Amino acid sequence: MRVRVRLGAGLSRFADAPLLSLDLHDAATVADLLAALADRQPALGPALASALPVVHGAHVARDDVLHDGDEVALLIPVAGG
Repeated sequence: MRVRVRLGAGLSRFADAPLLSLDLHDAATVADLLAALADRQPALGPALASALPVVHGAHVARDDVLHDGDEVALLIPVAGG
């Protein structure tokens, strides 16, 4: 299956582009996506540990299964005051 990954501003500086496409095996999870992304974009790998994955506007867990055509936004959590 193919999924798209949209990297938030804090992450996109570590990758070749802010929008990437990845081919994953069927029933791949968010964790599988993150592992494949770290392999493909090594400079991004360390930052992925704190990334918040969002699919269809909702935060998803790392063990959630992805579907063909999903777009996963990866955001860096921020704190404000």
